[in-house]
Amino acid sequence: MYKVIGLTGGIASGKSTASDYIRSLGFEVLDADVYARKVTEKDSAGYHKIIEAFGTDILDENKEIDRRKLGEIIFNDPEERKKLNGISHPEIRRMMNADQEAFLKHNHVFLDIPLLFENGLDKNCDITITVYVTKENQMERLMERNNLTEKEAASRVNSQMSLDEKKNLSDYVFDNNNDKKELFDQIDEFVEMLKKQQL
Repeated sequence: MYKVIGLTGGIASGKSTASDYIRSLGFEVLDADVYARKVTEKDSAGYHKIIEAFGTDILDENKEIDRRKLGEIIFNDPEERKKLNGISHPEIRRMMNADQEAFLKHNHVFLDIPLLFENGLDKNCDITITVYVTKENQMERLMERNNLTEKEAASRVNSQMSLDEKKNLSDYVFDNNNDKKELFDQIDEFVEMLKKQQL
């Protein structure tokens, strides 16, 4: 029996690095962010609903949704974030579920979902994994990666469930406080157990 494995983390925790590596090992990784982008694609149903909810100020000169402008609104206001999630999440879930069913016939499927626990999607998974870093490392990496001030980084980090909390809710943890090699070794070990059906 193939398993559905939920992979989560926080902003700048290295979840995408883990996903890319898992993908390179031959597994399907369904990335919620990719589906989220499809929901905001110009002229999609989601696109029109988002403009209706947030106004045309969030559009760039090509009439595309400017994710940075939208991000500024939702990262600083929980109510606005809830409004966006109410539009996008059902649509994301519908697309992901369809792909999951198709791929599960042939292999284990990983779901890369930032809000895995927040949205109760862990209940649809056989196994859950958090890519974990300390809050200090998370802040440092985010400031460096996105060229943010400490205040901007803090507002993004604090808008999410803490990684300590996610770690406690997970079946497995990939510790990403050190280098990539150490992260990849942990993934290799997990995949080996998966292949031997020891999970």
